[in-house]
Amino acid sequence: MKKIHIILSFVLVSSFLTAQNKDTQIADKLFKKFEFIAASEAYLKLVDAQKADGYVYRQLADCYYNIYNTKEATKWFAKAIEEKQDSELYYRYAQMLKANGNYAESNKQMQKFAAMQPNDLRAKAFNENPNYIPRLLDQTKSFDLKALDINSDKSDFGAILHDNTIYFTSARNPSGKTYGWTKEPFLDIYKADLNEDGTITNSVPVKELNSKYHDGSVTISQDGNTIYFTSDSFRENSFEKDKANKLKLGRNNLFKATLENGKWTNITSLPFNSKDYSTGNPSLSKDGKTLYFSSNMPGSIGGVDIWKVAISETGSYGTPENLGKKVNTEGNESFPFITSENVLYFSSDAKQGLGAMDVYSIDLKGNAEAKNVGKPVNSEKDDFAFTFNESKNIGFVSSNRNGNDDILGLLPVCNYEVNTIVTNLKTGTILADAKVSILDDKNNVIATEQSNAKGEVSYKVECEKNYTIQAAKDGFESNSFIVTKSNNKGGSTKVDAALNPIEVIITETEVILNPIYFEYNKSNITQQGAFELDKLVQVLKNNDKLVIFAKSHTDNRGSDKFNLLLSDKRAKATVQYIISKGIDTSRISGKGYGETEPKVDCKENCTEEEYSQNRRSEFLIVK
Repeated sequence: MKKIHIILSFVLVSSFLTAQNKDTQIADKLFKKFEFIAASEAYLKLVDAQKADGYVYRQLADCYYNIYNTKEATKWFAKAIEEKQDSELYYRYAQMLKANGNYAESNKQMQKFAAMQPNDLRAKAFNENPNYIPRLLDQTKSFDLKALDINSDKSDFGAILHDNTIYFTSARNPSGKTYGWTKEPFLDIYKADLNEDGTITNSVPVKELNSKYHDGSVTISQDGNTIYFTSDSFRENSFEKDKANKLKLGRNNLFKATLENGKWTNITSLPFNSKDYSTGNPSLSKDGKTLYFSSNMPGSIGGVDIWKVAISETGSYGTPENLGKKVNTEGNESFPFITSENVLYFSSDAKQGLGAMDVYSIDLKGNAEAKNVGKPVNSEKDDFAFTFNESKNIGFVSSNRNGNDDILGLLPVCNYEVNTIVTNLKTGTILADAKVSILDDKNNVIATEQSNAKGEVSYKVECEKNYTIQAAKDGFESNSFIVTKSNNKGGSTKVDAALNPIEVIITETEVILNPIYFEYNKSNITQQGAFELDKLVQVLKNNDKLVIFAKSHTDNRGSDKFNLLLSDKRAKATVQYIISKGIDTSRISGKGYGETEPKVDCKENCTEEEYSQNRRSEFLIVK
């Protein structure tokens, strides 16, 4: 249902091909009247009668695309591309594949689209970073989702909270006229009470705002006395006539109302509305001086763009301004929401995302690019209509991830920034291009980055969780640094990662390292062991003719056979670690000697210190 507020009230996604014929007349007429469910049934009859061709397959695909039946749309797009199609069809096919989680096949269709439209912003973004999905999935989440009891079995979306009242858009009115596009009632504006325990009750229509056509979504001024909302242009008897199909073609328009004695009155159409284009999905700035909205008015980059217009103290409006290419694309951008900090949230079906429509944010104060909000706000399906109430610290997003447009609650996750600076411990010199990883409390590596020219790496992490920074650079001892846990949302903490230059003792016969410790009865390389072995790696890199033989020893606890086998495994693990760092296999070998060559021959009377001396690794210089 939200598509009428994303694209236009009455604009076809499909372009009709010359393959129309007398067999398709009935289905085509239904399609032109935007009765996509009935149209799909008529086209399917042609398929059953073996009268289908590429045109019918395309029309079927577009029927299901328009009602967001991604499974069926994908099926018929696949049939349609058996014949050559225009570029936009390949793009829509890619979107439906992505909405079903089939990213690999989606990329293939995007490649076809990009080859046909290389100058399209969507094509350029794809060509620059076609494998962006893993990056999105690795993002630190900013919100948790909460199921709400505000939803019905019809479309519900576009929730916004003012004081303790939630305003939202819904097709739940059982007495409302059925809309042929979706076979659901026309949309109305509703309100409900948000209770102290978080429950939502008393959902009722806002009768004075609703018409017999589509109404919603809304935005409300800070004082609660002014509301802007979307409604059909039919409200003012504004439309175009399509005589051939016996249709009246309306648009989405923006309206304003004021609150008097608890009722919304003085409903007026905004002066930049038109029967030639749509305006809708308003969001009012905190100071009430700027109204953001979506429109396909002249000057739009794509199908629907995000625009803004200034509101003067006298209530007059300036000239609408397009927000430009940092926000808008050749696709559709809609559902803007502006925060008090001038951060804009919006939805796009053309920027790189997880599904057909994702939520993005951009700080309008700076020059940053728009950023995908990531999971769980976004999913493989359509996600849109993000709003947030700062005083209550809760928000909403709408999604059809459960098969129907529903409203989900948003609870912010406490995040803070870990700022790491890598330096030389002895000189204090900044170390660029150091490898910096951040690990969680289970020592899982969350992300790894290279330090920049200032030695810096920053990570956004969750509050009240423990993290560790690992830093490494050739010529320096790797090390770990505990991150001081933060309880302040939006704060930051600094981690000084000072690395000690490697200064290894090299004699004529061996390279002497600190003891290489292994876990009890295990042969895998530990973090501490890796730190020490990195020193040996550096020595080998600095001396390209050097050849090393690694000897692993145990103490005399345990059987001879067990100790011999364990030490040999440890020697081989050591060798494999060195090779994994780029050292040629001809320059490192190893063997385990168990307890056969004790450094201290204390037999059965060893102290713990003597056990430790015997449990060692040696790195002999072969040549």
